[in-house]
Amino acid sequence: MSTIVFSIVSIYDISKQVSATMALDNMKMQFWAWIELLRWDKPTGRLILILPAAWSLWLAPSGPPTPSMFSMVVLGGLAVSAAGCIANDLWDRRIDPLVERTRHRPLASNRISSMTAIISLIFALCFAFGIVLCLPIQVRHLCIILASSAIVPILLYPSAKRWLASPQAVLAFCWGFAVLIPWGISTGNLNYNLSLSGCWLSTVLWTFGFDTVYAMSDRQDDTIIGINSSALLFGKYVGLAVGICYGLAGIIIAIAAQAQKLNGGFWLFWGIAFGMMIKEAMSLNYEGYPRDFYSQHFVRQANLGGLVLLALLIGRAT
Repeated sequence: MSTIVFSIVSIYDISKQVSATMALDNMKMQFWAWIELLRWDKPTGRLILILPAAWSLWLAPSGPPTPSMFSMVVLGGLAVSAAGCIANDLWDRRIDPLVERTRHRPLASNRISSMTAIISLIFALCFAFGIVLCLPIQVRHLCIILASSAIVPILLYPSAKRWLASPQAVLAFCWGFAVLIPWGISTGNLNYNLSLSGCWLSTVLWTFGFDTVYAMSDRQDDTIIGINSSALLFGKYVGLAVGICYGLAGIIIAIAAQAQKLNGGFWLFWGIAFGMMIKEAMSLNYEGYPRDFYSQHFVRQANLGGLVLLALLIGRAT
């Protein structure tokens, strides 16, 4: 009798352990699905947003930034980037399963519910706005206006592919706020400044270029589904269009740097980055690349953007 009781107890203990293990595994899966929803598993996309913000901080007349100022910009950038990615997946939750590159995303694969995504979106926006409220009083009002102005285009951008021939233009406009807000934090105003205008325009052109390349991997799927992209709009001239964007972006950021009278160290690293950007654009004329080539191009652009930042860091060094 005692043997039977012992066996029953053992089976019960084992079942509890199995249930606990399964619950833990499920929690881990949900956590990583949430990380994927925020795109925190892909740091390149976060970096390529923070880089123009850093350009802005180091080009501002009051630059370079203090560590606390830079930290707040990075945290705000991560939160806004997460919000934009969630909004994108909510808009595209019925399209993403039809596209090879996106069909495994958490919402597309039903690993996360729409309600969880919406709650996460609200949390990310509240966190970003909380960062703004923590800014010094003398710059807070301007930054609240800028941050509030950015919310609508960020949330509506994913819908642009349904009604605009070149939705990448909307994303580029959104990216421009990554220059304006840090500049506002640093200076407390958006008064006309050649460095500000140059940094903003360079960022918009660069973003339009690299996102056009990113869209090239989806051209076949987008054509079948019936959605728009600048990669489809430019057709066989897409390499030329991207090259013009990169070329102008490189020249304009150099003009912005010259306006701040950066030292000669800037020009060496700027020249390397500029030359490699043009080389990258020229390579797009070949049509036979696999899909992941365009994702790698995106990564390389982030690296080159980092090289531009290094040029600015050296150029501001005394």
